[in-house]
Amino acid sequence: MSDFFLHLFDIFFFAFHTIFILFNIFGWLVPRWRMLNLLTLSLTAFSWFILGIWYGWGYCFCTDWHWEVRESLGYQNLSDSYIHFLILKLTGINLPPHLVDTGTALVFFSALFCSIYLNVKNWRNGYKKGDK
Repeated sequence: MSDFFLHLFDIFFFAFHTIFILFNIFGWLVPRWRMLNLLTLSLTAFSWFILGIWYGWGYCFCTDWHWEVRESLGYQNLSDSYIHFLILKLTGINLPPHLVDTGTALVFFSALFCSIYLNVKNWRNGYKKGDK
């Protein structure tokens, strides 16, 4: 594959994965997005905990594919997690990986709890026209 396409894929994964993460964290705030948010959080949990049985806990196929692209471009990935990579790339701060992993888990489970709670609440109350 040409370097041009590899660079395009690198940019795509950086943007898509970052937006996906932000949607996981904040998607439950918008009533119309709650069901989709629960789906993306479930997909993330599936990747981390089910695929993680074979590939290692916290495995993310988006991260795996992005790392392959970056390695093909000759980049050395200094992070085991995408969140650690983002923090390092965006701020230049190299936080302890354990701290980042703990923070990631806390934020993920908080967002998952909020999403489940609000989706169940909406389901019990019946979705109003503006909440779908």
